[in-house]
Amino acid sequence: MNAQRTLRRPVSCTGIGLHSGNKVTLSLRPAPAEYGIRFQRIDLGGLEIPATITHLGGMQQYQTGLMREAVSVETVEHLLGALRALGVDNAVVEVNHPAGPIMDGSAPPRVRLLLNEAGIKALSAPRRYLKVLRPISLAQGDKRIALFPAEHLKVTYSISFDHPLLRHQSRTMRITEESFVEEIAPARTFGFLKEVEMLRQRGLALGGSLDNAIVLGETGVLNNALRFDDEFVRHKILDVIGDLSLVGHPVIGHIVAHRGGHALHTAFAAKILEERDAWRLVEAAADAAVPVAAGTRVGAAARLAN
Repeated sequence: MNAQRTLRRPVSCTGIGLHSGNKVTLSLRPAPAEYGIRFQRIDLGGLEIPATITHLGGMQQYQTGLMREAVSVETVEHLLGALRALGVDNAVVEVNHPAGPIMDGSAPPRVRLLLNEAGIKALSAPRRYLKVLRPISLAQGDKRIALFPAEHLKVTYSISFDHPLLRHQSRTMRITEESFVEEIAPARTFGFLKEVEMLRQRGLALGGSLDNAIVLGETGVLNNALRFDDEFVRHKILDVIGDLSLVGHPVIGHIVAHRGGHALHTAFAAKILEERDAWRLVEAAADAAVPVAAGTRVGAAARLAN
């Protein structure tokens, strides 16, 4: 049996909220089988907000947020991507602020938190996967995304910007725990200097800095060197993994996206669930049933810390 998994022990971290600039505490706690991933706003009485598409929040242009009874959590995509890619099906995520800490704008701090500090353990219930049976697609202007049948999770992503460093990038990757830790998790969020200035005028991105995002000026990157030549498109793959986790099950299929973003990803997650004849739930995946050995995962996460 390919079992559902949760955390072995509770862990916490603190950091700066991307948009608020405030100090934020985030805690991860184990949860029973079939619980799923649920956020709790402990500053507002612990109201639970399930990480599902039915609880999608408002504007999804620059981040993905969830909402329930006018209570929200924001910028959840990187944490959800790490939880999904590392096979954590059930967990409580406690935050004392609408947005969790941005950390360094990528997923390695969350990977280290999950693998090195919390640990992962199997539960007694089987994991169910959403296996795609026929293509599903969605287009919004020149942005498009589709999901095709496959025997494992694969992502093909392409981006195109009117910028000398970032005109076109494309990458195809089979997503496993190992490939996520080594090749996707380190890719940082990015933005353009003119957009950062506009966001701050609107009271957003107050916690953003060169320490937690790649910032592009007119001719190049304002930060130090990139972690990958194609770090930008790799971060888009991280985003789409986190956003599509809102369907509530690990996906078995080939995601193909062009010029997407959080709004397109989350609209597509809703469309997947609407097209009920395009997929079925299965209890075994061709390759997901074999977790990476604990020592390998921890070692990979440790290398990201260096």
